[in-house]
Order: sequence, then structure tokens, then C-alpha cells
Amino acid sequence: MLLEVENIHTAYGLSRVLFGVSIKINAGEVVALLGRNGVGKTTTLRSIMGLNPPHIGSIKWRGREIVGLPPYEIARRGIAFVPEDRRIFSDLTVWENLDVAIKSSGAKGPDWTLERVFALFPALEPIRGRRGGYLSGGEQQMLTIARALMGNPQLLLLDEPSEGLAPIVVQQLGEQISRLKQEGMTILLSEQNSEFSLSLSDKVYILEKGEVRFEGSVDEFIQDEETYRSYLTV
Repeated sequence: MLLEVENIHTAYGLSRVLFGVSIKINAGEVVALLGRNGVGKTTTLRSIMGLNPPHIGSIKWRGREIVGLPPYEIARRGIAFVPEDRRIFSDLTVWENLDVAIKSSGAKGPDWTLERVFALFPALEPIRGRRGGYLSGGEQQMLTIARALMGNPQLLLLDEPSEGLAPIVVQQLGEQISRLKQEGMTILLSEQNSEFSLSLSDKVYILEKGEVRFEGSVDEFIQDEETYRSYLTV
């Protein structure tokens, strides 16, 4: 088991958001975390990353407890977080944004290099000298994921990657995530766009009011029409 989240409860001050969320992810899986806005998807990712650690529960990475570790230490252990608001360095160029994130994995297999990132996101190479603040939303999203990859993670936490992007850009992003999946990258994908998520994922968790309401394979979820209507339709 690569990541095991067990019965976590997380709050912002006195406001409780997660109520016993449990998630299991095996190496090489793409797992979709679905649900309407405000159900706790982002909080789950932030809890894993140590940005809002749970006050109850356990999060084990490769069998070792990581609750209580600072986010930078969790990142060093191989988990990368791509937030919804992207947070690129707007005053740095595309190349500089990538360069500051370079880290040798020290593991078997090829490291992520500029050449490998540009092969995955070819739209970034012609604009490698452009400052981040002058990029489109789609270019910023590609850069944010590319920057995360430069740290050679074993797990990518993607928070609403398709949010606010044009349909053609969402399609391209889906193809790029699919390529990452084919290369064996493990991904936890938090999304409201269920069609986008289900086309990429192996397993699905549905959150509602801070609790897991469904867990199963994509096929099981698609066949469960009642669950789909109950939690993902307006």
C-alpha cells in the first residue's frame, strides 16, 4: 500500500470539515475523489500534505506515519501537491519556475528533466522565457503540474486541475494525465468534473459532508446510477 488514510478528522479552527475519511491508494493507481463543491475534497488533500493536518486519524506513506510532519518533509518523501489556485511564481519565467523545483529522486528509473517535461507539455517549450504572470490559465496549470514533476514525486495530489479551463485545454490536460498514468505515476485526483475524472481513474471515492459515501472501481460507480444521481448531479 502506497498511501493509507485512516479515519481522519480535520477542522479549520472550530469548523469541522472531515469526519472519519479513509482512503487507500496502491502504486500506479489513479484515484478520483469526487463530490460537490465544499464537501471536503481539498481539505483531504491538504490533510495528506500536512497543510491542515488532521487532529484525529492516521496517514501512512509507504507504511510510515506522516501526520505531524511539516509539508516540506512530506514533499521530500515523495508526495507533490498541485493546488487549485496553481501558485506559480508570476515574476519568474517558465524555465525558472521549473528550475527551482529540480530534485534528484535517488530512485530507480529516469528523473524528470526539462526535456522530459517539455515532451509531456510541448506547449511550454516555446514560452520557456515568458514570465508566469503572462501565461493563460491552461499554460499556468500545465506549468504547475510540470513544476511538481520536477521534484520527482511518487504521488501527485491534483486539486481541481480542470477548473476554469476551456474544453479543448481540458481535453489536452486529460491526455497528459493519461500519459502520466501510462508511465506508472500514482495520482489522487480531486474534481467536480466527473466525466473528466472517470475517464482517467481506476478507483472512485465520493465525499459528501466530509464523509466517504461510496468507494469502488470506476465500473462499479458507473453502474450504480442511484449513487451517481444522489451525489454528483445538481
